[in-house]
Amino acid sequence: MAIGLATAAVLGLAIIALRPASLPSRPASNPAAAASLLLDGPYAARFAGELIALKRGFFTSQIALRPHPDDPNFVETIAREHAIGVTTGQKFLLAAWRGVPVTAFAASFLDTSIAIFTLESSGLRRPPDLVGKRVGYRKASEGDVIFDAMMAQLGLPRSQVTKVADRDSFDALRGGEVDAIIAALDDQPSPSGAGYLRLNVIKPQDYGIHVPGLVYFASNDLIHDRPSIITDVLQGLIRGWQFVYSDYARSVPVLAGLAPERLGPDRLKAELQQQRSLILPTGGRIADYDESRWRTLRDILMFAKLGEEEVPLAQAVNYQFLRDVYRRSPDLGAPGAWNGEN
Repeated sequence: MAIGLATAAVLGLAIIALRPASLPSRPASNPAAAASLLLDGPYAARFAGELIALKRGFFTSQIALRPHPDDPNFVETIAREHAIGVTTGQKFLLAAWRGVPVTAFAASFLDTSIAIFTLESSGLRRPPDLVGKRVGYRKASEGDVIFDAMMAQLGLPRSQVTKVADRDSFDALRGGEVDAIIAALDDQPSPSGAGYLRLNVIKPQDYGIHVPGLVYFASNDLIHDRPSIITDVLQGLIRGWQFVYSDYARSVPVLAGLAPERLGPDRLKAELQQQRSLILPTGGRIADYDESRWRTLRDILMFAKLGEEEVPLAQAVNYQFLRDVYRRSPDLGAPGAWNGEN
């Protein structure tokens, strides 16, 4: 009998161990957290609002924040982990069209951070100057799509621009391999760095191309089951960005201490200044976005033949959380909520 009971116990443990429900797909990084907020990339100035919100305790719920770089399926990861994420509007919308169950609820960068860079000495300062030139880019990237849309909007012959794949680095520009590159504003060399270049910057938004830059989104399950978490995170993010830009003397040291090897104070401040207008637009509110930018992004992606609108914008983008947060906390959008440039 003793042998039989022992055998049964062993078999029982084996069956329990083999049950799929007993094996979590991924261990939680912080089991006590109410939700996870994942960053599509390493710690950087573009995530300063999120980092400050965490460090200063602006989230009233326990939020686990972690970088998640080099994930080609970042949006799918957010849906699978029932989490909150921040990524480009393009990456989000293409995933939503593929049926990934996620919804955007606010903006981080209200406009794209993509720009076209040329050497100051080249004299290339406007989109028409790029006709007949070599432009370094990354295929099917946000920059590739935005550049083509800008040239088409201006009626410029894209066929007369030589696009050179995988030559979108400032080293390629410096070395004369290309005449211009398409890159993000925070990619450019720091003025205090050894690789500093004097550059001309062509911004697509100066030529009528306005699309969501970085957006906050969450899994549909999280939004449906715990909407209060979304509201709390959004309010914390707004306060985080307010703190970042209210006083660099306070915010920069906090950010630099999180990743000293990546967030040097001088470069950090320069990047924050470069992206400031994307987060604090004149006459606008932090995290706010409008439908016109989403429609423009939709049209650009379809023009580029990167996807079809299988899920309407009305189902993929939510505006109610923003309205509720600003209605309940009108001080967040008041003129004195942040202190201008410092």
